[in-house]
Amino acid sequence: MVQVFDRILGYASQDPFAEALHDLGHFGRIEVVTISPEDVARRRFRLKTDKGTDCAIMLGRDQQLSDGAVLKLAEDGAIVIRLSERQWLSLDAPDKAAALELGYFGGNLHWKVRFEDGLMHVALEGPRQSYLDRLEGLLAEGKVRIVERQDD
Repeated sequence: MVQVFDRILGYASQDPFAEALHDLGHFGRIEVVTISPEDVARRRFRLKTDKGTDCAIMLGRDQQLSDGAVLKLAEDGAIVIRLSERQWLSLDAPDKAAALELGYFGGNLHWKVRFEDGLMHVALEGPRQSYLDRLEGLLAEGKVRIVERQDD
């Protein structure tokens, strides 16, 4: 049987949810739905919890999933959203001109990025290879270098 959720009740870090979830956790009554960061904008989809409960999520436009969103809180258990870890592609440019070109390129493709340690980190919202394919010209010309990191 499918459980349908049309709203977010609150968040695991908020009172009174935190205390109730803590108590339910002692009895193994918390189910987790893991979604990818790129799925938080979705309003309607179907998936299963870590314990196999079939869920249909149908949120209104005024609600958005995020880590810790509580979909169900009852005596018999709770269902909480968890985000899977986002994957990143770390890129380096050898000089300012190449860095500007890389930034312009990523902006035109509407890539979500963060900048840290002099590198541009691109959030992977699809297969890594599709990003590498897009960067093929810049990589071949030596304007961009992939930096392998432990957290990539």
